[in-house]
Amino acid sequence: MSRPIDILLKRVCGHQRVPSDSKEFLEVTKRDALRLLENDLDRLLLSAMPERRASLQQEMARFVDLFRRFLQEEGPSIDWDKIQKLPENAVMDYSKLKSPNTDKVQMMLDKLVVVKLNGGLGTSMGCHGPKSVIPVRSDLTFLDLTVQQIEHLNKTYNANVPLVLMNSFNTDEDTEKIIRKYKGFRVQIYTFNQSCFPRICRESFLPIAKDCNVDKDIEAWYPPGHGDFYDTFRNSDLLKQFIDEGREYCFLSNIDNLGATVDLNILNKLVGEECLDKPVEFVMEVTDKTRADVKGGTLIQFENKLRLLEIAQVPKERVDEFKSVKTFKFFNTNNIWAKLDAIDRVCRHHTLNMEIIVNNKTLENGLRVVQLETAVGAAMKCFDGSIGINVPRSRFLPVKKTSDLFLVMSNLYNLKNGSLVMSPQRMFPTTPLVKLGENHFGKVKEFLGRFANIPDIIELDHLTVSGDVTFGRGVSLRGTVIIIANHGDRIDIPAGAILENKIVSGNMRILDH
Repeated sequence: MSRPIDILLKRVCGHQRVPSDSKEFLEVTKRDALRLLENDLDRLLLSAMPERRASLQQEMARFVDLFRRFLQEEGPSIDWDKIQKLPENAVMDYSKLKSPNTDKVQMMLDKLVVVKLNGGLGTSMGCHGPKSVIPVRSDLTFLDLTVQQIEHLNKTYNANVPLVLMNSFNTDEDTEKIIRKYKGFRVQIYTFNQSCFPRICRESFLPIAKDCNVDKDIEAWYPPGHGDFYDTFRNSDLLKQFIDEGREYCFLSNIDNLGATVDLNILNKLVGEECLDKPVEFVMEVTDKTRADVKGGTLIQFENKLRLLEIAQVPKERVDEFKSVKTFKFFNTNNIWAKLDAIDRVCRHHTLNMEIIVNNKTLENGLRVVQLETAVGAAMKCFDGSIGINVPRSRFLPVKKTSDLFLVMSNLYNLKNGSLVMSPQRMFPTTPLVKLGENHFGKVKEFLGRFANIPDIIELDHLTVSGDVTFGRGVSLRGTVIIIANHGDRIDIPAGAILENKIVSGNMRILDH
């Protein structure tokens, strides 16, 4: 027989219809779940050092609010039949934006704050510490490139754009040590921490942490996604500081998106000569969806507001429609421009209402846990005058896997003032589709060990590599190249080899004598 809490979990996560005679029972169950959670959090708070108790109490109150909203969700937040066609002016074409006059750029930049989401670790790519310190190009890390970009802006236009890093408890300590090396640079760097929430047991819905000492049991805690940005940014007092300085907008992006640089044409639309009479409070940069992006969030019009639709919100029977490039043409790059005083308003009035992402995980000890998260782009519907801007693909260059690292380390891009610019030798603006086998190329150290240097890929369309494969120095890959070493076989691509529209399989070793 299922326990009440199991029924509740199935209902909330599975969005099952509940007969009316069960409603009262479920209401009691929900109240019990909330009460038990609050009791457990009170117990956890008692274990905290007295000087930390007040801030932790504030943090746990945010978690309780998230949990309460999770219990109250009745099903998918989108009624598919009520999705409206995007209004004509909802998504602007980037090519229609005008460049600002040079003499106005300093004034515009002094109204801007750059925020990078820096809470992630490099563990998925086999690295220790913050992902932002993985070397990506010429021994420069994501963080190095970001600082170089902003310093170049500040020097070129005699401006003072600050850089803000939103860290998590996983990355904060290491990041604070690393940013000391930038003291001589012309960039003011600020940091703040996003929330640290307790993971809850999937069976009991209670925290698995025994006390508030995060370092003692780091597995019991989690950073709740980047939707946490708004509240924690405001609570850090940095938001108030920047508003008091006369700054008006923040440009926020993932630190691993190497295409997310400050764009003066977009900024001109927000605070320059091209700005509209009614301020735009929220801009989401979107780009054309390809078959590689079918799971990415898209823009829809719903209840007369522009909002983000994620795949998790889509009914199962509509997933193919969601993935269609024809039906939904754009996807979210997670490059966001938001008005600072509007962030302050929605936080103060408690009108932020982002969809909850239920992230089920199994820990190393086999314990099944639930993480409740939110996404920063989901706040779009909470702001007035939100728009999308359809930007070139070059503004979306994330490094999530070693196949992405392969692209950004290659001659496909040139490095200029901390920004990656596609080589003029490339005949078309799209990037090659690269698939590197997880077993042999998934971790950065192993990936680097398989290349004497990154091949010339200026003329590459598609590359698939699987199995025990190594590449000599000065290899060129053109057109479609597929290299597959079967289990037990090894393929060594010799130095100077040119592979054009080739399939290589089996076993091939060329030994130097």
